[in-house]
Amino acid sequence: MNIRPIRTKSDYKAALKVVSALVDRDPAPGTREGDRLDVLATLVQAYEAARHPIDLPDPVEAIKFRMEQGGLTVKDLEPIIGKSNRVYEVLNRKRPLTLAMIRRLHRDLGIPAEALIGEAVGD
Repeated sequence: MNIRPIRTKSDYKAALKVVSALVDRDPAPGTREGDRLDVLATLVQAYEAARHPIDLPDPVEAIKFRMEQGGLTVKDLEPIIGKSNRVYEVLNRKRPLTLAMIRRLHRDLGIPAEALIGEAVGD
């Protein structure tokens, strides 16, 4: 199979070329080419994660994203955050999230707790 670790930028670019060519051929899983694509894609993903980590979103942006994703309204957040004025205060960055709010947002909406405990932009 001749697969090597990706240690340098040139290794990374070479692996991307091979992955691109394999994706274009669309090999079946379990075939020699399919296995090669799977292993190379995993190596590329590991290299990217180590060199270009994605920062966690701002807590308020994470909430807004989940609202947009799920078609949720302020009314839908009331059982989680509190009355509508409190929801608006949180969404407008006038009030920080409490630990209880973070727990409910994580439990009820599946927002990662790590994203919710970060500092909001402007804090």
